[in-house]
Parts: sequence; structure tokens; C-alpha cells
Amino acid sequence: MNPLFERLGFAPADILIPQNCDLSKWSVVACDQYTSQPEYWERVADYVGDAPSTLHLVFPESHLNRPDKEEKIKEINHAMEDYLADGRFRLLENSLVYVERWLDNGTLRRGIVGMVDLEQYDYTPGSSALIRATEGTVLSRIPPRVAVRRNAVLELPHVLMLLDDPDCSIIEPLTLETEAMEQVYDFDLMERGGHITGYRLTEKQTEEIARGLAELADPVVFEGKYDAPGKAPLLFAIGDGNHSLASAKAAYEEKKGTPEAAFARYALVELGNLHEESLEFEAIHRVCFGVDGHKLIKALLAYYPGAHLGEGEGQTIRYVMEGEEDVITVPDAPSQLAVGTLQTFLDGYLPVAGGTVDYIHGEDITRELGTQSGNIGFLLEPMGKDELFKTVIFDGVLPRKTFSMGEAHDKRFYLEARRIK
Repeated sequence: MNPLFERLGFAPADILIPQNCDLSKWSVVACDQYTSQPEYWERVADYVGDAPSTLHLVFPESHLNRPDKEEKIKEINHAMEDYLADGRFRLLENSLVYVERWLDNGTLRRGIVGMVDLEQYDYTPGSSALIRATEGTVLSRIPPRVAVRRNAVLELPHVLMLLDDPDCSIIEPLTLETEAMEQVYDFDLMERGGHITGYRLTEKQTEEIARGLAELADPVVFEGKYDAPGKAPLLFAIGDGNHSLASAKAAYEEKKGTPEAAFARYALVELGNLHEESLEFEAIHRVCFGVDGHKLIKALLAYYPGAHLGEGEGQTIRYVMEGEEDVITVPDAPSQLAVGTLQTFLDGYLPVAGGTVDYIHGEDITRELGTQSGNIGFLLEPMGKDELFKTVIFDGVLPRKTFSMGEAHDKRFYLEARRIK
């Protein structure tokens, strides 16, 4: 590892770039998208056909319950070996790749592809690791992913890792420095994915990135920035793909003490800035089904001392139900975010009182469902970007389904690869 990056948990990697193929067919969206829309993946399969593609190297989650999944995993592993044997990749040794992606909505999202040290990443709530999850990890979702990774010779990243750089001083300046870089890919992504260009950073640019990250990781800078005396520095938070990275961690733990551990200890990710303008946080609302809304609100008011109807000092939670809309104020709320305050109550109330909860994108559909008889909807404000790191630092992790980062077609597409055996 480059010594400049040793204590940062993120570093240049031996990155494999596809070559001699149609990159628009090569690159497909993250496997955890369109899980309830198998027709999307069927359409992609029709478009790709037998062409070299990451579609043949990943397992879409919409297919994880298929009866022949073990055979499918073997096919994926064989395809990886075949691509390596056929010279499908070009190796960029000890490199960082600067990525510019023009999204379907016309905005620019920038990032840097490199590798994270899984020894410095922890998805456990309350962790003090340098790299942490932003949301609770569903442990049952890890074993199927580990099964795909366990015997694979390659990894392909869809993880988007975030740094908190409100001055936009680390990644964004690279936009004006691309003439000094080597362009390594430039093409249109399929299915409204936009356009993506990748550049290999120079040695000097790589050193500048290391210095910028080291400053953010400085304990004194960290403590002053977040008013967090005694807290361990948090340098990176996982924005998308936490379960994928958690699976990489689990697979690495399996291989500790073996020759393969040296490769398995690291995982490719794309590092982006939380404050990138194109990175939009959207609220995820709640609708409870099969409940008595008035009893639920009464119980919520009783659950938190001092909680009351109407606007006031404290966290506010807006609700809608048949013929009624109001706001609840919770003074001295236990969570940094209103969504956490609400979710804690619902997790205890619904299993006892009965009813279910669903997580809804969009205020209109939340109102439509919430005002139906037997339902109640909760309209939550989108989380401010400034709240993300502070919440992880003080609360451990965000409540599940706190926010969404963009539409499904804006998620990371598989493109680069790295050997893990």
C-alpha cells in the first residue's frame, strides 16, 4: 500500500479496466436495484446477449431465491476466470481513478475509485472505526452475498462511500485537472444511466488526495468540526452498498490466516463527497396499515414525556389519516433525527398492537395511502446533509430507511474490477 494512505483506510488499488468490448453493454447497474422488477433485468439480458458484460459477473438480487442459484454462482465464477484468461482487462497498478458521471437529469457526480481496508471498516452500531455504516445492517442479507463472493476471483464495486467535505476541496478540484490525467474509459451507460468518464490520477494528484484526507482525519480537526470531544474520528460513511461491503468484510473474516487474506482484506469502492450538488437526499416516509390511527397517536404522545400535538420546541412529526392531519412535537427527543424518534416507537408499538409499516417514496403516495381507512401516514422531512456524519457519530447508525440517494438508474454501475484471489 502507498505509505501516504496507510492510516486513512482508503488507498490506490490494482484496478482492472475492461477492454476490447462494448462498454455500454459491459456496465450494468448495482445488483440490489429493481429487486421487485424482474422485467428490468430481463430487458438488460436481452440487450446484452452474449456480449462481455458485468451482467455475467454479478447476481441480481431479484434472482437470489431462484432454485438453481448454486449453479448460477458457479457460472459467475467461471465467467470471471474466462474473462481473465481472455485478456478482457487492462491492469492499472497502484492507481486511483477519477470518475465523472453525468446523470440522466443533467447533473454531474464526481468520485474516486480506490480500495478500502476492511480492517478499518465496521458496520456494528456504535462502532468507533474510521469507516462506518450509515444504517443498520440486516444480518440475514449477508450470507447470500458471501456465497457469491466466497469463491470469486474478482470483485466489482457498487459501493458509494462518502466523505464530509463542505468546502469541496478534495475531489471537486480534479474537474479542472483532467488534461494531466490519462482517460481510461468514456461512454454512455444503459437504461437512463447517463454518461461516464474515468481518468487515472497522476502521482502528484494522488499525493494531494492523501494530504486532503489526512487533514479531515486529524483528531483535533474532527473534534472541532463536530463538537465531539472524546469521540473517535469518522472519516468515511457508507452511503450506498453497505450490505455489499459488510459481505466483503464477512468473507475476509472467513479467510483470515490463509494466503487469500491479503487480497480479501480490501474492497473496491467509489469515494464521493457528501456535499456534491448532484447527490440529493430524499426522505422516506412511513405508512402504517391495519391500525387505529387515533390509538396510535395517543400511544405515541404517551411514549415520549412532554410530547404534544401542534408545533412547538423540539422535533416535529407530521401525520395524516382519514379526515385528519396534524403535527406532533417531541421535546428532548432521544434521536438526532425525527425519523429515529418515530421508528423507535413504531418498532415497539406495532408488534403488540398489531399492524404493519411500509416505507414510501413520495409525499403524494404517502398521503393517498395514509388517509385510507385503517391506515396512518407519517410525512418526514429529508435529512440535511450536515446531519449525516453527526448522527452516525452520536447515534451509532441512522434508523433504517432514513433516506434515499437518488433514483435507481442513478446508482453506481459495475465497471472496474479487482482480483480478490
